[in-house]
Amino acid sequence: MATSTDIQVQQIFHWNTGDAIISLIRQSMLNYKEVLLKSLLIVFFTLVVGGLVGFTVLNNAKNVENERILIDEFVPVTVKESTVITSSVEYIKRGTMKASWYGPNFHGKMTANGEIYDQMAFTAAHKQLSFGTLLKVTNPKNGRSVIVRINDRGPYIEGRDLDLSKGAAIELGMLRKGVARLKIEEVAPGKTSNPTAIVN
Repeated sequence: MATSTDIQVQQIFHWNTGDAIISLIRQSMLNYKEVLLKSLLIVFFTLVVGGLVGFTVLNNAKNVENERILIDEFVPVTVKESTVITSSVEYIKRGTMKASWYGPNFHGKMTANGEIYDQMAFTAAHKQLSFGTLLKVTNPKNGRSVIVRINDRGPYIEGRDLDLSKGAAIELGMLRKGVARLKIEEVAPGKTSNPTAIVN
């Protein structure tokens, strides 16, 4: 027969065992919660990272496809073109003129038509031709030619008909000589002013 002390020991043992079991269950649940939480976090991060990497790979694949489409769409195409030659300007022969050149002393000063003189521009001075008249001037000694625009009056030296800018004189190869007899043609709009292009 059990004594009261035995019963008390058994009850204490029972309580202790029960408490121990409850304590173990609680500890297991806490561990389980931690493990579950850790597992969920790992799965979550794996899904997030995998999703981002997968999205990037898909996005790059789309970009490659889009670039290929753009390259295919915008490949330059060679078109054969034939131009029907029509004269848009006429050269009216004006004979020859004795020409000189002027520049350094007049550079930056106002010309007769109100422009500032630029000695390196292709311009010229004439006593009577209208401002804006274009002349094709050719040096017969070397075959070089230039088109000049009348923007000033002169020359005022007897026997000279045309005063060229320094730039035009250089182009014609007459800078050193200073004076030369040149072939003059007036540049005028032609009868057909619209050239025609035929695309094959």
